[in-house]
Amino acid sequence: MKLLVACLVILLVAMIAKTYLFSFRFQSPRDYAETGPQFDITTHLSGEILSEGLIFGPTGKMTNSFVARMVGSWDGNTGTLTEEFRYSNGTTQNRKWYLTLGPDNTFTGTADDLVGEAQGVVSGSTLRLSYEITLPAESGGHILQATDWMYLTADGAIMNKSEMRKFGLKVAELVATMRPN
Repeated sequence: MKLLVACLVILLVAMIAKTYLFSFRFQSPRDYAETGPQFDITTHLSGEILSEGLIFGPTGKMTNSFVARMVGSWDGNTGTLTEEFRYSNGTTQNRKWYLTLGPDNTFTGTADDLVGEAQGVVSGSTLRLSYEITLPAESGGHILQATDWMYLTADGAIMNKSEMRKFGLKVAELVATMRPN
């Protein structure tokens, strides 16, 4: 019996370690500092962009897909990214990000459905953005902690993976491509 309990404890510790130490949410911008091509937020999030993506629920099952048309524009250190989403369930959503470049490849962002200010950093071929977002009322109105990672590919496409969490538990995941249009 003691051996079974010890094995279960070891298994539980291993699962927790994997979840908290070796997972998507614990990658660091330092991990990508030497990667290329170099992500330049004012270049790669500028002009017309077409995004297509999938949204997965907490069980890993796809719950929705979308097509988004985006337009980014910059004036010095400030920019906007307008997003128009069309979801497979027939709903639409509009969001406008207001972005401000900071020191050392950092930036901040705000939007109407965010709580406070998003914090971002560009490193090598990646961009990480962390923020709290309020879901639309028809989706429950929950406030989720979101982490977006964008990975610039050699041909200029951006691969986006996002996790949304509530009380530390993953409740949704998004995977999308973004291409200049």
